[in-house]
Amino acid sequence: MAGLNVSLSFFFATFALCQVARRASKALLPAGAYASFAREAVGAAQLGACCLELRMLAELGPWAGGFGRDVLLTLVFLLFLAHGATCDGAWANPTVSLQELLLAEASLPGALLQLAAQGLGVQAACALTRLCWAWELSDLHLLQSLMDAHCSSALHTSVPHGALVEAACAFAFHLTLLRFRNSLPVYRVPAVALLVTVMAYAAGPLTSAFFNPTLATWVTFRCSGHTVLEYAQVYWLGPLAGMVLAVLLYHGRLPRLFRRNLLYSQKSKYRTPRRKPAPGPGAAQTPAEGRSSREPGAEGAQIRTPLSPKTSCQ
Repeated sequence: MAGLNVSLSFFFATFALCQVARRASKALLPAGAYASFAREAVGAAQLGACCLELRMLAELGPWAGGFGRDVLLTLVFLLFLAHGATCDGAWANPTVSLQELLLAEASLPGALLQLAAQGLGVQAACALTRLCWAWELSDLHLLQSLMDAHCSSALHTSVPHGALVEAACAFAFHLTLLRFRNSLPVYRVPAVALLVTVMAYAAGPLTSAFFNPTLATWVTFRCSGHTVLEYAQVYWLGPLAGMVLAVLLYHGRLPRLFRRNLLYSQKSKYRTPRRKPAPGPGAAQTPAEGRSSREPGAEGAQIRTPLSPKTSCQ
């Protein structure tokens, strides 16, 4: 368990350093530069470093560390809870930035700047994490540093099946984000962490359940087993297709491209009053009928006529 303790210390140090970087960049940079670049770069670095360490534990932990998938899934849930609580609104995922672009909530230059920040953040996380492995603080880090040059592919199924799995994961992820986007973080963060844990359990043995193109590019594209084009089909086209399908299903349209709802018919919330049909030419009423219809008590008043004096004496 010494290797697991070193990994837990690595997670705590990563979150602490990234939190310091967030506060420093928020204090030194303008608000626009922090929101569109620095926040995304730090969030991507935090997510990338934790995912690299988790992948190392998933590959070496069962036979070198003595712990199983229950420990790994618990770590996934706790790490995504911490990431959601500390990311300050940064999702560090290119498909989320493109989702905001399709929803007409972000401009094209802003989305491109976020994509560049995410790429730089994950690249920095990969370099720093491999440097930490080279220090050989544990047996797991020693083994990982020796095996890092000959890494194995994260794709353990066929390319079409892997693309379908990544698209399904991205679809569920983005549909959850759209559903909880206006909710409080106390509800949204545990829901997303639980969903990521379930997808890691179900899709992890097949594709590692990245549903994050930038993270998958820096973690697994350099590994042998598949070509770059096959990796791109699984880890780029799959998540993008799942994101577009989630937005289309939730909103019925792509707001950036279409104004008209493509799936659902929109009904007006104001009802027009119904008018009674005008009477035909053969439905004319006599004056007596019209008077009786306008005076509902007239017929009863005619029946209840007062008695004559003769009749009343009887």
